[in-house]
Amino acid sequence: METIIIIAVVAVFLMWRFKPTKGIQNISTGQLKQIINDKDKVFVDVRTKGEFKSRNIPQFKNIPLGSDLSKLPKDKEIIVICQSGMRSSQACKQLTKLGFTKVTNVRGGMSAY
Repeated sequence: METIIIIAVVAVFLMWRFKPTKGIQNISTGQLKQIINDKDKVFVDVRTKGEFKSRNIPQFKNIPLGSDLSKLPKDKEIIVICQSGMRSSQACKQLTKLGFTKVTNVRGGMSAY
């Protein structure tokens, strides 16, 4: 019985932990390829300068995680990418806390691109 309770608690925690944050959309790299040339969107790569320099998508501007994201335009959708999707997810959460309403994370990041 204790084992079932522990498994249930762990399952609930994991569902809560990985639940999408309100206001943040997620897209696949395939979906990204369809919108990559949309001038009404701002593309941000939050990897380090070294990671960005070694391989990048030209439409993306490199703003490493921890930098000031508040200067981005709030009237455009912000598409965020990193290496695997974890740092970009953190950046998306920061953007929503700053009042951005159109924020999108690229699932899988550059590893999936």
